[in-house]
Amino acid sequence: MAFKERVFSGVQPTGNLHLGNYLGAITKFVALQERYDCIYCVVDMHAITVWQEPVELKRNIREVTAAFIACGIDPKRHIVFNQSQVAAHAELAWIFNCVARLGWLNRMTQFKEKAGKDRENASIGLYAYPTLMAADILVYRATHVPVGEDQKQHLELSRDIAQKFNNDFSASIDTLGLGPAFSRCRSR
Repeated sequence: MAFKERVFSGVQPTGNLHLGNYLGAITKFVALQERYDCIYCVVDMHAITVWQEPVELKRNIREVTAAFIACGIDPKRHIVFNQSQVAAHAELAWIFNCVARLGWLNRMTQFKEKAGKDRENASIGLYAYPTLMAADILVYRATHVPVGEDQKQHLELSRDIAQKFNNDFSASIDTLGLGPAFSRCRSR
């Protein structure tokens, strides 16, 4: 099954955007919207994998959304939204949590870096962050996922999760009510 080419990416609302966000991500997002259907997300569910002050989080969500638009992302031609407002992200992440393997997640270097020496006090959300990222990408059948260097390992894991899901459930997709299997995930 061929999918329509679609870009998906997101930015965490964890504080003020900086020049690195602008040059590393948002300018690329603006350029991509000329060639592809684009979905850009304020990934607030990812942000809460580490403590966020609720009042600040709400303000940061608005600021990231405003920055997307101010930098040239066209919300009339492309989708810009807040991740937690679409239940499919959490629902598919749960299914992927049941498909992903502990060994796969144990190899994720970003968890080790963010949790540091105090891993016992890290949230399960931080540990399962990559399965939520896989859900973010695959729920929209994204074919292009611009990510930073720190996220490439998670993108590769997304492909592994999609393949395992397809192998495990492709014969019973309709019975499970999950719709068509997701099979294609690649980075450009």
